[in-house]
Amino acid sequence: MSDTRSAELAASLAEVRERIAHACAAAGRDPAEVTLVVVTKTFPADDVARLAALGVVDVGENRHQEAAAKAEALAHLGLRWHFIGRLQRNKARAVAAYADVVHSVDRVELLGPLSSGAMDAGRVVDVLVQVDLDQTGASAGRGGAAPTAVPAIADEAARASGLRLAGVMAVAPLGADPGEAFARLRTIGDAVRAAHPQARWISAGMSGDLDQAVAAGATHLRVGSAILGQRPPLQ
Repeated sequence: MSDTRSAELAASLAEVRERIAHACAAAGRDPAEVTLVVVTKTFPADDVARLAALGVVDVGENRHQEAAAKAEALAHLGLRWHFIGRLQRNKARAVAAYADVVHSVDRVELLGPLSSGAMDAGRVVDVLVQVDLDQTGASAGRGGAAPTAVPAIADEAARASGLRLAGVMAVAPLGADPGEAFARLRTIGDAVRAAHPQARWISAGMSGDLDQAVAAGATHLRVGSAILGQRPPLQ
């Protein structure tokens, strides 16, 4: 698929990859330790196909209906689908049928339907515990478990059939220093990993703060607008 849009995506993707490489160099890290998840919410499946042709494997979506449709339409591309939005309990079972990774587990009640969906589909889904790092309430609506609740959620996720506890995730609070927020996430992630050594992932950082996330040890970056541009209006 070669056209003007593909060229635009190739250029912006190269810029983001260069940013990641520079951030890794500054932090003394190997870029191979960092997975770029390209967030394609509200963009068409054609754009996802263009990104796949450019070597993108990991794709993030945050609305179930849109994600399910794209995953079905693009199943032949062998992409790894990351569900990163707030997860409703009544949709969790369906999400587990196509999502390879769910970043937004913030309460124990989600684990039952996620487990059932994964088992029904005969697959294993990686899950991350989403942590609420906001201490002011300014980021209300983004979801996330209180730091004190994370160990119990992680323990239950580690026991759930069809699920694999992979680590932790967070969004930097609005108006906060992302570097400080991600440092706190790393501390929480270290505690989870001490109890569950396989849970090594830290999903943190977006277009505006990926450099700080890399410095704090993020293993997965969720980047959308820096690659795809301004989002189309929600339908």
